[in-house]
Amino acid sequence: MTPYGSFTFFFIVAILLTPTIVLGLLGKRFYRYNLLVTIIGLSLIFASNLQGTIALILFIIWQIILFYGYIHYRRKANGAIIFYLAVFLSILPLGLSKLMPYFSQVNWIGFLGISYLTFKGTQLIMETRDGLIKKGPPLFQLLYFLLFFPTISSGPIDRYRRFEKDVQREIQGEEYKVLLYEGINKVFLGFLYKYIIGYSINHFFIANLRFIAHSQFQHHLYYMYAYSFYLFFDFAGYSAFAIGVSYLMGIKSPENFNRPFISRNIKDFWNRWHLSLSFWFRDYVYMRFVFWMTKKKWIKNRNVVSNLGYILLFMIMGVWHGLEIQYILYGIYHALLMVLYNSFEQFNKKHKWWPQNKFTHILAIVITFHFVCFGFYIFSGQLFKEGV
Repeated sequence: MTPYGSFTFFFIVAILLTPTIVLGLLGKRFYRYNLLVTIIGLSLIFASNLQGTIALILFIIWQIILFYGYIHYRRKANGAIIFYLAVFLSILPLGLSKLMPYFSQVNWIGFLGISYLTFKGTQLIMETRDGLIKKGPPLFQLLYFLLFFPTISSGPIDRYRRFEKDVQREIQGEEYKVLLYEGINKVFLGFLYKYIIGYSINHFFIANLRFIAHSQFQHHLYYMYAYSFYLFFDFAGYSAFAIGVSYLMGIKSPENFNRPFISRNIKDFWNRWHLSLSFWFRDYVYMRFVFWMTKKKWIKNRNVVSNLGYILLFMIMGVWHGLEIQYILYGIYHALLMVLYNSFEQFNKKHKWWPQNKFTHILAIVITFHFVCFGFYIFSGQLFKEGV
């Protein structure tokens, strides 16, 4: 069963969460019951996929062994080699799952949500290295974090320490009423985004472009903008569902979108689009690379280091989406945009070439919007298709 893919799924989730809602309104703890709901939810999601179920179980065992093993090692030593090895081994299943389709018709390693679970597992090891996680959490609490079913397929990517606070916090009845109200609102917002606006764009406009567009150029132009809006409303809808159900379970999963199409530059865009993924790559790839390069002093120019960090970040992000040419080019495209904007930003600080006023602000939004849409056009793969 596809998460949030049918009304049957929502009906089952509503039944499963009824005791949670009742307990929440009474001000009672519902962590143990929600753990049971997560297990049942995952059973429904993977019910028809035995291979995916086995891969998920083996993956979770692998991540737990790595995490607890690294915590045990961390108490005795602080070697960098073991840390890098643990990170590599944590990411290894995801890397193999990306490569497997090129060597086999059946991806025995991949399963729904492997990317998001990998980000969670790798994050645990990195935060242990940083001293932010000092001792291993109870096994059931760790499983609850890794397998939290509302966000397993589409995110958002939560942070363990934030998640842990929500799990351990006593929620009063009045406080839960607010969570319940916000959660229901987000679920209905998800229906509006995905099943009304997103569906309408895809079904009534994109699917009929061959009748609407009168030339190949028009077809690609219309597709670029329509696909950009469709992608946002479809993905933001999924995120709203996940966040809304999380709220009903007492977990305030982080937001994933913040009006990305009013971004005033490409940096601002990545602070608004797929926030949990953007911030994960920023914190665990970009910032660590910049810190490492600064510490080694191999390159003293901070702007060069920053630009190299952007190139590394977006190349990895592109490959993470897939090894197809459109995803790699999408990563290169955004790396180029970030480097160009970073250079422009440094230039403008000295020469004040771009004034700050309402007109330039609106103009910046318009320019950024078009660059972003072209990026999504690359991402869609439509650029490489022949004909209309």
